[in-house]
Amino acid sequence: MSVTAGDRRIRALRPAKRAVDPYIAHGSLVEKERRPDGRVERALTVFMAGAECPFSCSFCDLWQWTLDGPTPPGALVAQLERVLAALDGPMPQRLKLYTASNFFDRRAVPPEDYTALARLAAPFEAVTVESHASTIGAATRDFARMLGPDRTLEVGVGLETVHPVAMTQLNKRLDLARFDAATRALADAAIDLRVFVLLGAPHVPADECVDWTVRTVAHAVSRGAAVVSIIPVRGGNGEMERLRALGEFTPPTLAQLEGALDASLGLGDSVVTADLWDVERLSACEACGPRRIERLARINLSGRTEPAIDCDVCGESHRR
Repeated sequence: MSVTAGDRRIRALRPAKRAVDPYIAHGSLVEKERRPDGRVERALTVFMAGAECPFSCSFCDLWQWTLDGPTPPGALVAQLERVLAALDGPMPQRLKLYTASNFFDRRAVPPEDYTALARLAAPFEAVTVESHASTIGAATRDFARMLGPDRTLEVGVGLETVHPVAMTQLNKRLDLARFDAATRALADAAIDLRVFVLLGAPHVPADECVDWTVRTVAHAVSRGAAVVSIIPVRGGNGEMERLRALGEFTPPTLAQLEGALDASLGLGDSVVTADLWDVERLSACEACGPRRIERLARINLSGRTEPAIDCDVCGESHRR
């Protein structure tokens, strides 16, 4: 893929990368997650070290966890073996392999590693990976077959926003036609779809932020997403600070995350959740913020809205 002027600008503004060992995963966690059939399953997420994504999206902060060159063959297998060997307690139902890149990009995941990764995934009922819409194809179907008929593959795809201007400005090289084609390919192969949606996408006016997030969730739901995750945009990569100075990016707030989730519940059969990673960074009242975060966590698991949180300190009823 050719490098554009936008790619060069975005990369030049980034701070230094972290030191990354290709044979040791960044970390792992076990968490509960609701599925469309109402079950709450336990999922093991492994944050893997691999090659950097070739798509230099303006909002991305995952590049800092990646290697400068291709992932060495066998490295991801070694990472997963270490994590599984240290796993305590009952085996979770789902395994999430997050590479901070694209699972079906051969620079990020060497194709010769698919068989070993599928073998290590055998104790799990389902496997989730993430990929840009344009890298979904034959390799995706091949990996699903390697997992076998008793395991479900789910692919997480970033839609980000359906705002017509913002979508063209994210440097993601994605349009709705390509996204929709990827969702049809997954459905035809009986592979589940997970969709990532941004809250506070750059180039979306702040006062329209919640509305466009909900519209984007609705599009994902209409394309058969099993799970839709609303992710607040984080700063810190240099490009977001440049866009903020130009008035093209306003950091989202906790109130906006609450509003987007509440408005997205009941849009269809999909599970819609608020991503609570680093949620404490969002602007919020110090007195009621923790209670509101707990409310979001409960809604993530139940799928049912709850009354707003009233606060004596800020004097507001927080829901959106």
